[in-house]
Amino acid sequence: MTDISRRTIVKGSVLAAALASAPAAANAANTATPAAPTRSPAGVALVRNRLTLPSGIATGDVTSDSAVLWSRSSEAGRMTAVLRAVDDGGAVLRGRGAFERVIRGPRATQASDFTAKIHAGNLPSNTRFALEISFEDDGGATGESARGTFRTAPDRGAVNGKGRTGGTGNGGDVPASYAQSFVWTGDTAGQGWGINEEVGGMFGYRAMHQTRPDFFIHSGDTVYADGPLTETVVEKDGQVWRNLVTEEVSKVAETLTEYRGRHRYNMMDANMRAMFADVPVIANWDDHETTNNWYPGEVLDDPRYTVQDVNTLAARGRQAWQENMPIADSSALWRPGTFDDGGQYQPARIYRKISRGPQLDIFCLDMRTFKSPNTDGKEAYTTNILGQEQVDWLIREVSKSKATWKVIAADLPLGIIVPDGAVNQESLANRDDGAPLGRELEIAGVLSAFKKNRVKNVVWLTADVHYCAAHHYSPERAAFTDFDPFWEFVAGPIAAGSFGPNSMDGTFGPEVVFAKAGRFPGESPRDGENQFFGHVQLGEDNSFTASLRNANGATVFSKVLTPER
Repeated sequence: MTDISRRTIVKGSVLAAALASAPAAANAANTATPAAPTRSPAGVALVRNRLTLPSGIATGDVTSDSAVLWSRSSEAGRMTAVLRAVDDGGAVLRGRGAFERVIRGPRATQASDFTAKIHAGNLPSNTRFALEISFEDDGGATGESARGTFRTAPDRGAVNGKGRTGGTGNGGDVPASYAQSFVWTGDTAGQGWGINEEVGGMFGYRAMHQTRPDFFIHSGDTVYADGPLTETVVEKDGQVWRNLVTEEVSKVAETLTEYRGRHRYNMMDANMRAMFADVPVIANWDDHETTNNWYPGEVLDDPRYTVQDVNTLAARGRQAWQENMPIADSSALWRPGTFDDGGQYQPARIYRKISRGPQLDIFCLDMRTFKSPNTDGKEAYTTNILGQEQVDWLIREVSKSKATWKVIAADLPLGIIVPDGAVNQESLANRDDGAPLGRELEIAGVLSAFKKNRVKNVVWLTADVHYCAAHHYSPERAAFTDFDPFWEFVAGPIAAGSFGPNSMDGTFGPEVVFAKAGRFPGESPRDGENQFFGHVQLGEDNSFTASLRNANGATVFSKVLTPER
């Protein structure tokens, strides 16, 4: 990168052509660069097909001074991004506060499915940017451009409302301009419910977008690679759900092309494209980016698959996910050699911390890559949900965080029982309310270390189980008592079948303060009443207001947390 400082696819072609000319985001103002004329040997002017942005644009992992900028080109070309500081009305700032930068990024090629990312650093904090992305072809012609926006986080070292510096772990006030909000959810296009334009597509993304959040945590199951879509599905009440369908989503994903096609499919939805252009993403990955309830080393017993080795599938699924998610950690950015030609699974680190100023740090977990085999979970010794390296990292980074709130973005819940068959468990809860066993021992160690290190104001956020809930964990109700009380909030799905509520495991003393699920398992997202996302508003007084909302935007539960000093 060089900083210059300044429904079905009609047999694969008709809809694809239409998509290629669609705007990157429903609410983004796009500018089209005229096609560049060339000359044939006979001197007749020909028109070169300009590069387009069929999946729109996105930003991700935005901190106080950096952002990842993402897009996908229709063909090979070099990515260029233009950043300009703007006010909240979108007017470009002049004089003090002015900022403009043109960044020439990497060349998008077939090797990355024509996706590209720019890691933009040295940005001013607490600043809104207008973003414009385009690609330049090998002949030097600039293609379609798309516009979006994002705001960098407040500066961690800024002075708070009571004159203190170095963060607000003491619970002091912060300036009004530093307050921020965010949304989270998971589970997109699952259980056969894809993009149905008759109901407005994946309208839950529109509801999240309308809250005007500063960022979005996608808590995993960003795609359902193991869930084929059909043109029509007859719902329980007799209504017919009509999906858009592409070749890649018509079967379980096995090839890299099919995994990539899952991500391309979701970005066909105008609601998602519009939100991603305006709201930075922090992405977890979970199981359905590969296949249901998978763990490293597993061999499938599923007749739908010609490839039974999960490591091979996971390598392909991981590559497609990394290509399409705007994540910042350099070791997680796809590059040749991350996966060898034999499909050997070589995990790169994707657990990471995203600093969001004095009020907030986000700790994004990876509860899949280092996961032990799914068993009944009652081993007398520690088995993995995070792996020792990630455990050590989590304890160390959370303990030294100076932010008031430490949000742990998890792709699996803690106390909810998530079965994998009749006996085995998918998450860490094991149906035994006694002392920690198996994977529970790993989490017990984390919680105990937080208490020992006097860590306050930790909140766990997750999705996965396809209903929403608020859980309070306390040692006074628990078999394991060496931890401080904390909250876990669950939200989802956002565009998938509904399930739950599930039973709880009592080891860590959870109280179900609230839970809401669909009317029956697998219910479609049609009316939005059984689809959920979470919203957090951080107040000037450092309060943490967590609300659970349905896909129509209605709040079904809210809880205000006050920081401990």
